[in-house]
Amino acid sequence: MDKTLIAELEQITGRDGILHTPEDLAVYSYDGTFEEHRPDVVVLPRTTEQVSQIVKLAARERIPVVTRGMGSGLTAASVPFRGGITLSMTRMNRILEIDEVNATVHAEAGIVTADLQAAVEILGLFYPPDPSSIKHSTIGGNIACNAGGPRCLKYGVTGDYVLGLTVVLADGRILRTGGKLIKDVVGYDLTALLTGSEGTLGIITEALLRLTAKPKFARTALVEFPALADASRTVNAILSAGIVPATLELMDETAIACIEESLHLGLPLDVEATLLIETDGADEAGVLREIEAIAEICRQCGARQVKVAANEAERSSLWKARRSVSPALARKAPNKLGEDITVPRSAIPEAIRRIKAVSAKYGLPIVIFGHAGDGNLHPNILFDKRDPEQWKKVEQMVAEEFAIALELGGTLSGEHGVGALKRPYMETALGAVSLDIQKRIKAALDPLNILNPGKVFPD
Repeated sequence: MDKTLIAELEQITGRDGILHTPEDLAVYSYDGTFEEHRPDVVVLPRTTEQVSQIVKLAARERIPVVTRGMGSGLTAASVPFRGGITLSMTRMNRILEIDEVNATVHAEAGIVTADLQAAVEILGLFYPPDPSSIKHSTIGGNIACNAGGPRCLKYGVTGDYVLGLTVVLADGRILRTGGKLIKDVVGYDLTALLTGSEGTLGIITEALLRLTAKPKFARTALVEFPALADASRTVNAILSAGIVPATLELMDETAIACIEESLHLGLPLDVEATLLIETDGADEAGVLREIEAIAEICRQCGARQVKVAANEAERSSLWKARRSVSPALARKAPNKLGEDITVPRSAIPEAIRRIKAVSAKYGLPIVIFGHAGDGNLHPNILFDKRDPEQWKKVEQMVAEEFAIALELGGTLSGEHGVGALKRPYMETALGAVSLDIQKRIKAALDPLNILNPGKVFPD
């Protein structure tokens, strides 16, 4: 990048807010996928006003701006394929206010999600969304892709907790939406529009989030199933009984084996699947009754064993296993392509059957885990990207996975977003009319196409 422009950026953020050596740029060239491209410069603002000034400069010079949190995304949404400015939000990581009366928290976009949760829980409050990347993803990134997590079944996704946003628009203007109100139906819902927009419509710098009371009690069970089909059918049986657990997570045999090889937690290696189920609430007796009722349903559906954690240490161990699935898969292959298709709950057994058939057809492993309670499955294809033949197979397998989801009434993503990797399938999923409307919205808010260009849908 031109030295004059770098000097202008330094005037905005200070010299310590600009990174442009080859080594620094390499660090910001990739996310949680295998894609990469170096930016021309990395800028680390500390305030919304600084972000505004940076975007005004970018608009003047027609420079792409790609916003980045902690780089844990799984769709290459924060990879700067066209160079330009990578806007790292990690220095904007303060909690600005915790309002106990209205049960809200106002925080900057760069705060790590787990840190925000810990801060509000000290006061007996609770921020439910819990993506698996909770310890290394930011609130701004979670909002940008409308992240989910295991607790979505009972509590909902990130967007259900976003009450208001501070956003820098493509021309540098600062937009503030929403508020602490319970009801507000004045005008278009811009908060909802910007949530899940993946940095293509504006740059989220602050968020006002809804909180709830922290559950006082929780019981967690690991359920072993000799047959994967029985595990997937059990999900519907539990929910049809009128029980809504806090979480209902599925792991197949390959996921279990990888975790056990990595962590040695004593997980069963002779079953095709496990369900990790948790109930929570304010009444200990009620929480216990729920987990006992769930255990009985699981046994009736073919479970071999139901292990209920006896204490917090055992509960933490079970959750450590679930949150370690993705990194543990590295033991099986150098690369993985992790998707997050969503299907109606009734279609889970058929979706799993078809995905396993795709794996057998192409001779590459597909590991299935995910949030079975809300139909959000994570089929991970394991492969070696250095082998052109394997990569060709992966491209075909991904297309078939998406086709399965759509044929069963599902969609391409439940929480990861679209980024760059799912763009080719957008029109098939949404239709030409929907895509046209979304492109028009993009053109209205970002006429120069400088905000994360090339993401979500093709230019």
